[in-house]
Amino acid sequence: MIVPLIKTAMEKPASKVFEYRITATADDIDALGHVNNIVYLRWVQEAAVAHWTALSNAAINEKYSWVVMRHEIDYLQPALLNDQILAYTWVGKNAGARSERHTQLCNAVTGKKLAEAVTTWCLLDAATMRPKRIEAAILSLFEQDVQ
Repeated sequence: MIVPLIKTAMEKPASKVFEYRITATADDIDALGHVNNIVYLRWVQEAAVAHWTALSNAAINEKYSWVVMRHEIDYLQPALLNDQILAYTWVGKNAGARSERHTQLCNAVTGKKLAEAVTTWCLLDAATMRPKRIEAAILSLFEQDVQ
């Protein structure tokens, strides 16, 4: 098993690391013959949503919703058609309604890191669509093991 390449204290997980598997398809490939940069960003978001979906339930999702405020992504290596990708994602710092999520995309065969991203998410009250302070009950979800 490949583990995420955490380099700094800022990247230190405040939550358990979630693994999301991806296969690069023909629709992901650009004119240069590798996965398009915007696809990496889509994978970052898909991994985050899959992590939340694995932790939450219908009752929680009726009360809360997440929106992206900011993505910061570094592209390090190209991915190619049919490459198997592992996305590792975890929650970092939280403040008020904001949550920082880290994601690393790695080639599942070579272990090479392809991209890394930090995304700022905002928790919303689903009824009012207004920012909602992240309470301990929500934070505790990220400490659960996901199957």
